[in-house]
Amino acid sequence: MRKLLILILILTSILAGCTSTKEETQPAEHNRDNLVLAIGGEPEEGFDPTTGWGRYGSPLFQSTLLSYDDELNITLDLATDYQVSEDGLIWTVSVREDVLFSDEEPLDAEDIVFTFETTKNSGSVVDLSKVKEIKAIDAHTVQFELSEPDSTFVHILATTGIVPKHTYDENYNQNPIGSGPYQLVQWDKGQQIIVEKNPHFYGQEPSFQQLTFLFLSEDAAFAAAKAGQVDIVSVPPAFATEEVEGMRLVELDSVDNRGVMFPFVPSGEETGDGLPIGNDVTSDIAIRKGINIGIDREQLVEGILDGFGRPAFSIADSLPWWNENTAFEDGKVEQANELLEQAGWQLNEKGIREKNGIEAAFPLIYPSGDQIRQSLSMAFAEMVQPLGIEVTPEGKSWNEIEQLMYSTPVMMGWGSHNPIELYNVYSSETRGIGYYNSNYYSNEIVDEYMSQALAAKSQEEANSYWKKAQWDESTGFSARGDAPWAWLVNLKHLYFVNENLEIGAQKVQPHGHGWPITDFIQNWHWKE
Repeated sequence: MRKLLILILILTSILAGCTSTKEETQPAEHNRDNLVLAIGGEPEEGFDPTTGWGRYGSPLFQSTLLSYDDELNITLDLATDYQVSEDGLIWTVSVREDVLFSDEEPLDAEDIVFTFETTKNSGSVVDLSKVKEIKAIDAHTVQFELSEPDSTFVHILATTGIVPKHTYDENYNQNPIGSGPYQLVQWDKGQQIIVEKNPHFYGQEPSFQQLTFLFLSEDAAFAAAKAGQVDIVSVPPAFATEEVEGMRLVELDSVDNRGVMFPFVPSGEETGDGLPIGNDVTSDIAIRKGINIGIDREQLVEGILDGFGRPAFSIADSLPWWNENTAFEDGKVEQANELLEQAGWQLNEKGIREKNGIEAAFPLIYPSGDQIRQSLSMAFAEMVQPLGIEVTPEGKSWNEIEQLMYSTPVMMGWGSHNPIELYNVYSSETRGIGYYNSNYYSNEIVDEYMSQALAAKSQEEANSYWKKAQWDESTGFSARGDAPWAWLVNLKHLYFVNENLEIGAQKVQPHGHGWPITDFIQNWHWKE
């Protein structure tokens, strides 16, 4: 039956252009125990939290010590309580005593110690470099000792799923065992995974016995929705205006942003691997500020995203640590041109601004195959033409981008529920570390604010310093300050959902990796 479903979906995608009969497009009856979802790609690295699975959404198969509610407040999950010492170095977490993994083995403090030690040693995207020691105080109490205070550690506790020490091995990412609401029962590589309700889950029991996640192209997934073969499907803006019988469009706000990263320093230096650093055009603050002022973000939302998004002014719009004063009135071409003129950028005979023999011209690279980033790059190039700036969009592979991104503007995207992303993208300490701060931005005042944010005793205090790092009315890493980026848009995450299915309130969505819409899957149910 499952293989037949895959065959049906493949045939449906081929016939997507054909007109279906009403009977063919009726959604499946909603009094069943299973859901079929096509909400994203196949996780390339599998389902291992110690290497990053779940950091952009619920790990699904595993539980976390802490969690978020739909307003991004920190709540308890496995933990029953946690305490932080006065100096911010000792985090003590008390854990529930009634938790079983899906294989019926109990979860205790040793599993938590094992999880975080494995994560720390994995060298993955989960940064536990400040964790000095992890130890079990007793069977249900864990203590983390940090080498220095880190207010963002709470977010790691809220996103790192706990794995079982007794069964973890090199194949765990393919066969995850956990204490989350669901357990993996089948994985047909390149096609689908099938998960079933974890009968030992300690939390609210999910309404659905089985979930099938299909890995389909955008076209095939939309065709499956039109054919009534899926209950939830993620769609790009181009499909969101279509009518799908038996389904409704759900629009979720996100901080899944897109923007142009400007190399911040002049050319001339090289990385340790011999890659060029810096750009003599974008290292001029007048160019960066002129572009930020002159582009029309609302027009990009309407023209490229068909209205399914919102203008972006920072890396963290609408999150608790966002400084609202970083927003400004844009689309001011005349004002941008005045700024460029005053900075010595004069129009030459070709209509391109020039200063000290250097033309205001540069390529803008984006990942090939990403339609939205390509369209944004092309629209961006058109918008800066009236400023006398010549931008040439170029599609590249990620391997090529990694060679060029220290010296060439890139259409990138970020968006996380952890403010450590601000540090990673803007700290002097992260210059040239992979995609982090690949434009080599540096500001001592910003660095100091971020250090104070990390050392803060409360989230409220930390947020006050994160906001100052963005803009303190004098300097900061936002467009009002040094403008090392031109943030453009925040995407809306778009889903067609069976009209009889309730998915409840959702929090602001992070970057599109993982399946963040499943965060509150225990609350999903059919309408009465």
